[in-house]
Amino acid sequence: MKNLQIALQEENLSASIEMVKVADDDATRLKFLGSPHFRVDSEDLWPEEREIYSLSCRVYVTPEGVKGFPTIPMLREQFKRFKGD
Repeated sequence: MKNLQIALQEENLSASIEMVKVADDDATRLKFLGSPHFRVDSEDLWPEEREIYSLSCRVYVTPEGVKGFPTIPMLREQFKRFKGD
C-alpha cells in the first residue's frame, strides 16, 4: 500500500484507494488475478487473460526480480495511461 500511495503522490494524482475483500466465489466474476491486484476505473494495471480465476498471491516482475508488489516506478508508469502522458 505504501508504494501505491507514494506513486500517486509523485504523479500528483488524487485518488481514493479502495481495498476490496474477494471471496472464492467472486474471483471469476471479478476476473481477480491475485493479491495485490490494482485497478483504475475497473481496468487492471497489469492485465492478463486466464481461463481460471481464483484467490492467490500475485507476483510482479520488477527490476529487482520477482516480488509480491510492483515498484513505485512501475506504478507511476502505469498511471501515465490514465493521465494521458
